Amino acid sequence: MRRRASRVSRSSTVGSRTAPHRSLPAVAVLTAAGLLLTGCTAAGTAGDSDGSGKSAGNATVKVGLVYSRTGLLADYGKQYRDGFMAGLDYATKGTGKVAGHRIEVTEQDDAGDPGKAVSAAKNLIGKGYKVLAGTTDSGVALQMAPLAAQNKVLYVSGPAATDAVTGINHYTFRSGRQSYQDILTAGTMLGDAEGKKVTVLAQDSTFGQANVAAVKAVLGAKGAKVGSVLAPPSATDLTPFARQVKAGGPDLVFVAWAGSTAPALWTALDQQGVLGAGKVVTGLAGTASYPVFGAAGSKVSFLAHYFPGAGGGNAVEKAMLDSVTKAGGTPDLFTPDGFTAAQMIVRAVAEGSATDPAAMVKALEGWTFDGAKGKQQVRAEDHALLQPMFVARLTGKGAAAKPELLDTEAMDTVTPPVKPSAG
Repeated sequence: MRRRASRVSRSSTVGSRTAPHRSLPAVAVLTAAGLLLTGCTAAGTAGDSDGSGKSAGNATVKVGLVYSRTGLLADYGKQYRDGFMAGLDYATKGTGKVAGHRIEVTEQDDAGDPGKAVSAAKNLIGKGYKVLAGTTDSGVALQMAPLAAQNKVLYVSGPAATDAVTGINHYTFRSGRQSYQDILTAGTMLGDAEGKKVTVLAQDSTFGQANVAAVKAVLGAKGAKVGSVLAPPSATDLTPFARQVKAGGPDLVFVAWAGSTAPALWTALDQQGVLGAGKVVTGLAGTASYPVFGAAGSKVSFLAHYFPGAGGGNAVEKAMLDSVTKAGGTPDLFTPDGFTAAQMIVRAVAEGSATDPAAMVKALEGWTFDGAKGKQQVRAEDHALLQPMFVARLTGKGAAAKPELLDTEAMDTVTPPVKPSAG
């Protein structure tokens, strides 16, 4: 965005993360590092003499952007941050202002560490910040959300996929998708789940077991028979596990894998004929993960949160891609999450208040808008972000690999159950 539009300060906190899977796509992580937007609505008017919640004068809206500028998720953090700045520029029509109020953004680095994120958030709140946004890390989001409720400030979580963020409290929203939407997308590839056999292939870790539980909860509830093949995280010879999967004769293989052994896994699945025996589904992570699949890439069905072009080149997506590219960034998996967060904040100020978070919350609840991914809605009951999801395949190999859109699942098709917001 134009530098004159907002002042950005960079107060960094650096640390290490302990649970690499927390913010990656909850149903499939492929590499060691991993897994809206309409124009601004009519500006609201200022004035609080009637107690309506509208703010007086031209108060500056201070936004704290807490995300991973460093650490294991730094690449994802940059995607989010680039998208946010592009979204703010787009939503304010390049002015950096909404309803006469200047948007001032202060960036803080959580480095994937919940403690650092909370410390940064407390510091911002202590300075009068009423709006917080960010984090690619689910563990961080789950610490930030209660803090927002305790201090009655608006918090728009970023790419953190954990379902627990949805409905966690009245002041917390999300600008990305959640795990339930990932799994429902995978379920569309299964068709009628009743009586179908689903095998979850994962590592025997907290991450892997969580994926098994999630698939059982979602697809098992639809009548599928869900089993699992779990490999020790230290295993390097993955052929026996590929053979075990094939021997089970599943209708759908759901792969959730994290770490550097991913290339060996996909090679083993291909060599053992698993990829040709039935439908194999996994999540599509960022661009850097595409070469991991090698020759197996064209034989796998990918559920996708986003990749450049997935939105069909709609006007909002084009604006986002052009803006990020022009600023020297590279649009990727989590670019829309930042862009959407900026749109949500502009909406909250324009139709709510520049100073009253309760009015901001009210302005966001039930909001339907056209975004980079397509039609989206902030569900009033639990603040879930209803949105389309995508099915893709990879074409080409190595550095030439790129996703090809096969299907778009409308937001109504992949809608998670309502989880009413806590206080």
